[in-house]
Amino acid sequence: MFVYNSDVSGAACEPGVTRKILCYSDKLMMCEISFEKGAKGNFHSHEHLQITYIAEGSFEFTIGDETKIVYKGDSVYMPSNVRHGVTCLEAGKLVDVFNPMRGDFLK
Repeated sequence: MFVYNSDVSGAACEPGVTRKILCYSDKLMMCEISFEKGAKGNFHSHEHLQITYIAEGSFEFTIGDETKIVYKGDSVYMPSNVRHGVTCLEAGKLVDVFNPMRGDFLK
């Protein structure tokens, strides 16, 4: 029921990108993703619905055919199976929420 960020170890997922898995259930998962400036979340798609909150920094997101820059306090939505990717413009953190949970992150 409670997950303390200080108790969670980050795992490298791409160069300059670290992911912490926070709370999750079968239907929902929340992760904190830390980016160094210039790091990329490479283009991909997945069946999961995803909402991302920009907790720190600024990022260039591409979702489908649309690219926009987002800043601290903004949020974005990635529909199921839509190709998306991100470039970090200013070191920061994203909070990703997935439905259902990402079982592949637990392997």
